[in-house]
Formats: sequence, structure tokens, C-alpha cells
Amino acid sequence: MFKRKSDWFLILALVMMAVLFYSSSMTYHEQTSVPLLERLLHAQPLKSWLSQFSFQYAGSEQSIKVSGYFKFVEFFVRKGAHFGTYFLLGLFSYLGLRPRLTGAGLAVIFSWLATTGYAATDEFHQMLTGDRTPLFQDVILDSVGALTGIVLFLIIERLWRLKKRR
Repeated sequence: MFKRKSDWFLILALVMMAVLFYSSSMTYHEQTSVPLLERLLHAQPLKSWLSQFSFQYAGSEQSIKVSGYFKFVEFFVRKGAHFGTYFLLGLFSYLGLRPRLTGAGLAVIFSWLATTGYAATDEFHQMLTGDRTPLFQDVILDSVGALTGIVLFLIIERLWRLKKRR
């Protein structure tokens, strides 16, 4: 049934898409990690260090002063999840499509654009979900995550091949 390794990577990409769809179907209150962070980080480690940081994201200030310690930490957890899941989706898509498309360059472009397109539709899906805020900045973050996964694989693959030649 699934004879090539690339088939499994396409299945992993589909699994990632299903996970992202399910996650986007949840309201903020259903998926907030603040209660878990309050239990795990009750001593508020690095609070004084983190308190010196303040920046704008999607037109809103992000800081401990504005959001509180746990929501500020959750911001990084959520954005890390955006980056990480799309890193994997981009990587799996590329590895699944590379043998099916002529030239690695075409596979890079198609995988990256398809993943970015999925990120955009995912944000649209969030708009339809209660208590969620779709953000163009998240599409950018997701797109960069996907491209990072693909490019990092290409760099590691290139270094591996150079090492094997020696």
C-alpha cells in the first residue's frame, strides 16, 4: 500500500493538517495553557529578566506588565507551536513531494506555497471559531516555520553528502 518512504511523509503531512484543523476548531478558552503554566511555573522563574521585554505583535503590546507573567509565557508557547507545527508540515510536505516533482527546487516552492496557503486557510478557520483571533502575522510566522523546516533539511542533507564524499 505505502511502498515508498515519501508516502509516509505525505501521511505525516496530512496528520499535521488534521491536528492543525482540530486545534483551530477549539476556542481560546478550550486550549489555553495558562492553568498548566500556573501549576508548572508557580514560582514564576525568570520573571525579573522577562519583565524587561516589551514588543508589538499584531498591533498589541506583549509584556508582563500588560498581560501578566503567565499570559506572556503562553504567548511564546503559542507562537512556538505555530512555528513548530508548520516547520513539520513544510518538512513532511517537501519530503513527500520531492520524489514526485521534477527537481528539488520545484518541490521546495510547491511545498512552501502549499503550506503557506494552508496557514492562511487555517487562520480563516479560526475567524469562524468563537473566541479566536485570526492574524496575518501568524500566517507569516507559519510560513517562515515551513520554509525553515525545508531549508534546514536541505542544509543537513548537503552537509551529509559532503561528509560521505570525504
